[in-house]
Amino acid sequence: MLFAAGMGIGLMFWGVAEPMAYFSGWGGTPLGVEAWTPEAASLAMAATVYHWGLHAWAIYAVVALSLAFFCYNKGMPLTIRSVFYPLLGERCWGWMGHTIDILAVLATIFGLATSLGLGAAQAASGLHFLFGVSSGLDTQIAVVIGVTSVAIVSVVRGLDGGVKILSNTNMALALFLLIFVIVMGPTLAIFKGMLSTSVDYLSNIVSLSVWTDRQDSEWMHGWTVFYWAWWISWSPFVGMFIARISRGRTVREFMIAVLLVPTLVTIVWMSSFGISAIEQAQNGIGGLASGIDTLTASLATFQMLENLPFNQITTGLGILLVMMFFVTSSDSGSLVIDSITAGGKLDAPVPQRIFWAVMEGSIAGALIFGGGKEALNALQAGAIATGLPFTVVLLFMCFCLYRGLSEDRRSLSIQPLKS
Repeated sequence: MLFAAGMGIGLMFWGVAEPMAYFSGWGGTPLGVEAWTPEAASLAMAATVYHWGLHAWAIYAVVALSLAFFCYNKGMPLTIRSVFYPLLGERCWGWMGHTIDILAVLATIFGLATSLGLGAAQAASGLHFLFGVSSGLDTQIAVVIGVTSVAIVSVVRGLDGGVKILSNTNMALALFLLIFVIVMGPTLAIFKGMLSTSVDYLSNIVSLSVWTDRQDSEWMHGWTVFYWAWWISWSPFVGMFIARISRGRTVREFMIAVLLVPTLVTIVWMSSFGISAIEQAQNGIGGLASGIDTLTASLATFQMLENLPFNQITTGLGILLVMMFFVTSSDSGSLVIDSITAGGKLDAPVPQRIFWAVMEGSIAGALIFGGGKEALNALQAGAIATGLPFTVVLLFMCFCLYRGLSEDRRSLSIQPLKS
């Protein structure tokens, strides 16, 4: 559930598109290396993991750990305002708390709309690739409507009856597709790449994190700023979702599960898809040999799969995966927004869940329609516009979590020893 809700659509969309973008120079190259060179290939993988690795999951972990601590250890409602009790006291139940929850809802709904829009664009491109169906706005909006309808059914069934079943199915299909790409793609290069990508990621993590005196300011502002805003806009949703499924875990178990395991899985996934794509581009195979741009980014995964055996089957599987991740993100997001707007209740009325599922789909459709041919830019702008204001909330949340954990530790240290 953690993966399906947190990054499923993104991994499908950007698993090929992002490494290829950095390698071919679409939107600049990380650290200013020359495009289409071996150095660009190595840094493309490192920069991709940089955006999807520890930094991203650390943002989720702050929100999730804060919510879980104040809800399960302190007995407060599972809502964003509860985290600010050490700072605001009883005022967190007044207008200040309302403002915090409203910011969280807005950030979540636009962050989700960005992902749903990306998923719709990729699903439409896959349908065009496989069946010749138009991949234009009409098809993308039709995908949004269809998947939102399925998400409504899932959200009515709840966490165990809907989200959990879909998430487990998603991960099984994703694992099958991953193994297929590893076995049928450049297997040796992929395994070597997993190690080299890890090394390149760790050796470049500081230089990629510095915000001043950089030669790649275009790339940093176009990619890194967007990703941080996207993760921040997703943090109330994914953080609360992780908190809901983490009751009974120790803080150590929580940090390992939320930080280290997803980063390792991301390295495996991105290395498998990204290296397969870059190998094809370097050898002049298929459509990726000419690079990608705004109009072809949603097609990149299918262009890579086209040059592997059984491409029609794997393309169909890819479309199915995107749509199922689409459903999982929508229904889990609806449950989270529903919980926030219901004051932390986990059993809010079903019509309220349906309302939020419809709202998410409507906003995604509006961004796609309003963006036209530049829909990808419109989706990114929506995430940035709502994600950056929530950064202030996250900073204060770090302080409140520190205060809460410190007080907990002091209360434990002054307890008398048992005889």
